[in-house]
Amino acid sequence: MGKKAQKTPEQKNYQQLEQQHETKRPVLKNCLRAFWVGGLFCIVGQAISLFYIYFFNFTEQTSGNPTVATMVFIAMLLTGFGVYDRIGQYAGAGSAVPVTGFGNAVISASIEHRTEGFVLGVGGNMFKLAGSVLLFGVFSAFVIALIKTILIRWGVI
Repeated sequence: MGKKAQKTPEQKNYQQLEQQHETKRPVLKNCLRAFWVGGLFCIVGQAISLFYIYFFNFTEQTSGNPTVATMVFIAMLLTGFGVYDRIGQYAGAGSAVPVTGFGNAVISASIEHRTEGFVLGVGGNMFKLAGSVLLFGVFSAFVIALIKTILIRWGVI
């Protein structure tokens, strides 16, 4: 059972050829790019949050929702103009992991299928990629709210 299958000389030659032509990825450089671009997104988000606090009388707790909506909207605009794709190529996960990646995912599917019409193309495909994210978020929020309600009823919190 634990015996490993022997490789033929052709397979060994192919593996050597593959290793010679494999692209070396600069992991540290990619991590640093993702870190600083993700951090820049966070700074922009904090600035937007402070804008809502100082100019629209939100509190720190209530400024989160409009801040997230604004960040998603900005990401959608940047995707529509083709800028977010360049940011994504440069930053990798630094642009995909924040909430702006959600906006990019929604609008990218819409743009890709716009030739099929507004209803079947844009509307039908808008949440194709992001639908699973929405479903998971709504379901998770339901489960957490249910657990919290039970714990409150039992007097634990």
